[in-house]
Amino acid sequence: MVGQRKWYIKFIVIILLVMGAIFAGFPILWMLLNSFKPNSEIFAWPPLWISENFTFEAYLQIFKNPEKIRFFVNSYFIAFTVVILTLIISILAAYSFSRFDFPGKKIINTVIISVQAVPPIALLIPYLSLIVTLNLYNTYGALILTYLLFTLPYAILMMTGYFNTLPKDLDEAVMIDGGSKFRALRSVLVPVAIPGMVSVGMYTFMLSWNEYLFALALTKTNDFRTVPVGISLLMGQHAYEWNQMMAMSILGSLPVLLLFLFFQRYFIAGMTSGAIKN
Repeated sequence: MVGQRKWYIKFIVIILLVMGAIFAGFPILWMLLNSFKPNSEIFAWPPLWISENFTFEAYLQIFKNPEKIRFFVNSYFIAFTVVILTLIISILAAYSFSRFDFPGKKIINTVIISVQAVPPIALLIPYLSLIVTLNLYNTYGALILTYLLFTLPYAILMMTGYFNTLPKDLDEAVMIDGGSKFRALRSVLVPVAIPGMVSVGMYTFMLSWNEYLFALALTKTNDFRTVPVGISLLMGQHAYEWNQMMAMSILGSLPVLLLFLFFQRYFIAGMTSGAIKN
């Protein structure tokens, strides 16, 4: 009887998970199907699942347009730059928080946590004023600096939690052999902390790749705009290029989906490891 009840519970859980997957995946499927339709069929009634005029025209229009290609180049450049800088700074900061005691340590930790609680939209106006004052408006530097401020608090907290799970014996073993603390970090701790670094890198990439509000506010020309802003520009005054919007959305979603598919094992390990402290 107990075994039969467990089977029922397992069956119900599977059904709920399948329903959740369908609910989450349907918009992506619909977006993909619409990207292969002519613009005139997007709002056809009854809806067409598979277009009778199946076409790659929306994708061709994107790949033939230098401005749209530039949106992707900008997004990749900004996202990868932010990932690299975030990892370097967060690793050094996390190592300090994890291995050393220094004046103001608790206060700095409190400030880092507090920054996470501030809604980004509340910072838009003062931050825009600061960027203009620094002559960084409409530059890569404006977006890179902005995203660094958003990603570093989380990255430092997460890497600190990960380093806390690593025994200090690793550091001491290197120093007994005559190595420095920096060598212990570079040669021992960083290779061991790869799951945490992958998790931080994926979070940073996704935030930098998907962010729209600051990318719109801090740029004024297509030379520095990113994919989310480029998609919104397809909404014209008199007509919307719906099929191209769907195609750009699919192309813009691919990097994040591929990253998660290939690195999900490291991502999950990095997300959960910081919760355990030796």
